[in-house]
Amino acid sequence: MADRVFNWPVRVYYEDTDAGGIVYYVNYLKFMERARTEYLRSLGFDQQALMHDGILFVVRNTAIEYLKPARLDDALDVTVSLSRRGRAGFDMVQSIWRDGEELCKSRVSIACVSANSLKPVGLPVNIRQAMLLSSQDAPSDA
Repeated sequence: MADRVFNWPVRVYYEDTDAGGIVYYVNYLKFMERARTEYLRSLGFDQQALMHDGILFVVRNTAIEYLKPARLDDALDVTVSLSRRGRAGFDMVQSIWRDGEELCKSRVSIACVSANSLKPVGLPVNIRQAMLLSSQDAPSDA
């Protein structure tokens, strides 16, 4: 499935780096989490409102590959692209870029769970529809 690519800019601050001035590895995951949250917000869904409605999105699985380091004060772009919608979750492909150069890439599986029981629940219809519309807005590969 082709999806539009959502882009979220981030600047590397001192707190994001290790003693050598390079982004500490776990902070790439934090940048990606923030971009996923902003992707959902761009579709009209606020995580706090979803939680109030009894829905949580949790990371079920992630695989990440670090290609090149980001450094203090770098301006980065974090991309999010939906690669699969399932009944109770979805998969995303994410990358972190600096000046058109890919620094890091990841595949993330997200599960939709009940805020009370933490058991899987169906992806709400309105979210599923928004994701579908988002993927239809993507340029065709043809």
